[in-house]
Amino acid sequence: MSGGSNLNSVFYADSYHPIQAGSIDATDVLPHDNAIYRAHLCNSAALYDPFGDPKLLGDPYCTLFVSRLNHQTTEHTLRKAMSKYGRVKNLRLVRHIVTGASRGYAFVEFETERDMRRAFKDAHHSIIDDSEIIVDYNRQQLMPGWIPRRLGGGLGGKKESGQLRFGGRERPFRAPLRPIPYDDLKRLGIPPPPEGKYMSRYQVPSPPRRERNIADREEVSHKSRSEDRDGQLSKSSPVNREEQYHKRRSMDREKRSRRDSEERGKYYVERTSMDRLDYSSRSVERDEHHYNRKSIDKDVSHKRSYNNREEQRSHKRHKSHQSERSTGS
Repeated sequence: MSGGSNLNSVFYADSYHPIQAGSIDATDVLPHDNAIYRAHLCNSAALYDPFGDPKLLGDPYCTLFVSRLNHQTTEHTLRKAMSKYGRVKNLRLVRHIVTGASRGYAFVEFETERDMRRAFKDAHHSIIDDSEIIVDYNRQQLMPGWIPRRLGGGLGGKKESGQLRFGGRERPFRAPLRPIPYDDLKRLGIPPPPEGKYMSRYQVPSPPRRERNIADREEVSHKSRSEDRDGQLSKSSPVNREEQYHKRRSMDREKRSRRDSEERGKYYVERTSMDRLDYSSRSVERDEHHYNRKSIDKDVSHKRSYNNREEQRSHKRHKSHQSERSTGS
């Protein structure tokens, strides 16, 4: 690659390393300012947790980072501007914890990943309240090794600050013009430049895509198969189309009837088990009632027999007293 083409060739960081981010061509092996050194310490000692912020809510794959906002821009104005690209689900304009003033950046969560990608493509360098904004994907949660600006990391920056960070959308890495120190980069865990695979300045890689699990893949393949089947159905002749339509209708009816019969069988089993439990509980209650009734009847009969015996004894005593009195007179 010639020197002239090298000047117009760039590449972007897939993961974050503070020393690399401080280098214009990603070949530095030493931090060149104190902020990078501080960020490198945070990275090496794992002092920063990108998921530890309790205010981070929502889907990171649907969230857009918006910066360089006018400090007078409100949530309502920003929501209205972002709604041009899709439905906004949630919005957080970052404010100073003490004064409540805007910090000039925000996080915008869209309803779908497609809307976020549309805003990522079209909202970059748009104007809101006379300020040219820049947008990026949610690197805090999606970029491995990320260190924020407040800890010496971040991306972009202005020349006046003297703390430029490279590898992002606004300031990509330039293709190296000097030999690449592969051994030193490997020792520090810094990925080397992709020699021979550079991009032009007008090319920007898409945001990271969500990894699909097996269920999502099966659903997509099933949907594509059904679409292919419908496409073949529409291309066939009218007679074949009608036959296939009736065949699909009959198959759908069979599936529906089979599903209904399975549901009825489940309902019958559940109802039978419930009736059996209800019957057993009733029989237990009936037996308890019968036992209680028998014990009560037994007690009553016992009391009656006892009373009868007492009456007979008192009657005998009374008769014997009478006979004794009659004899004595």
